Amino acid sequence: MADYPELPRESTSTRRQFLKTAAFGLGAALTMPACSPSPALARGDEEKLGVALVGLGNYATNQLAPALEHTEKCRLAGIVTGTPAKAEAWSQKYSIPQTHIYNYETFDHIADNEDIDVVYVVLPNSMHAEYTIRAAQAGKHVICEKPMALNARECESMIAACEEAGVKLSIGYRVQFEPHNLEAMRLGREKVFGAVKVIEASFGFRLQNPNQWRLDKALAGGGALMDVGIYAIQAARYVTGEEPISVTAQEVKTDPMMFKTVDETITWQLEFPSGVVANSTTSYAAYVERFYASCEQGWFELGPAYSYSGIQGRTHQGPMDFPQVVQQALQMDDFADCILNDRASKVSGEEGLRDVKIIEAIYEAIATGGKVSLV
Repeated sequence: MADYPELPRESTSTRRQFLKTAAFGLGAALTMPACSPSPALARGDEEKLGVALVGLGNYATNQLAPALEHTEKCRLAGIVTGTPAKAEAWSQKYSIPQTHIYNYETFDHIADNEDIDVVYVVLPNSMHAEYTIRAAQAGKHVICEKPMALNARECESMIAACEEAGVKLSIGYRVQFEPHNLEAMRLGREKVFGAVKVIEASFGFRLQNPNQWRLDKALAGGGALMDVGIYAIQAARYVTGEEPISVTAQEVKTDPMMFKTVDETITWQLEFPSGVVANSTTSYAAYVERFYASCEQGWFELGPAYSYSGIQGRTHQGPMDFPQVVQQALQMDDFADCILNDRASKVSGEEGLRDVKIIEAIYEAIATGGKVSLV
């Protein structure tokens, strides 16, 4: 058994209290149309891979569970929650048997459940590493929500645990399966309008609840940058097809009390090997959601760019014409296909690690006031 680094001691009591209350919601106020789910275990679809959701907050409740009603290769097979009332409600709504319901103390017994193939970790950021490693040690494939972990060391531990256990690891980068974002990738990488020269990529929203876990650094690890700024980092990387070589960054706080331990608003500049410069902003104080690329012979943009639904795109030649999709269903089906056909996920643990390293460099650039090398 590998000697995996322990999680930060200072966050243990906070995480323990969190698991007792389980009063959290994941994702910003960006929702897709509601679905009318049918019982997941009563559809005669045993050939699909079974998914267990760990953490039944807003994102699991309003996005992932409904999305599993649209998947072709996986199904909701189990849940992990510290709230008995949620366990009962989900059991009734989705016909989940008691043998497929776990809490955080009994989680490791999931190893004995052959109906569960994949564990989807939908917990606050500080718990991602622990539950990914425990799921891997239980012999289950893992999807972990973004950001992958609090730091690169934790990411590397997660990757090592999954490799040692012989299971696959994927990060919840849903927009990499969304058609407008896929078109932006194509336009940039294939240089359809010539080489990309300048990128503007930003994502932020107004966080107004002062009592939520996102404002607790022990649980969140950081603020807007780790929560939604990571989408802008991803977009700059997957549109250029390059890895940044350096970063500069600045931070502003308009409410130092509310954002005492986490970042409120950050701007940063990424430089890429080809000379592309990406300017980005993330914020918990203002709504912004845009991707724009200026090319040698034109431009293309997305706005909204990263929402669960309603994404739109345009180029200098006119609007993009793509359907709205259930991004999480496509994401989970792709991972199921990776498992069934033994192929690597394009949103692997290594992909998550790359973003976390950039996030660490952005925080370092803010602290030092200088340019930080990424090579």
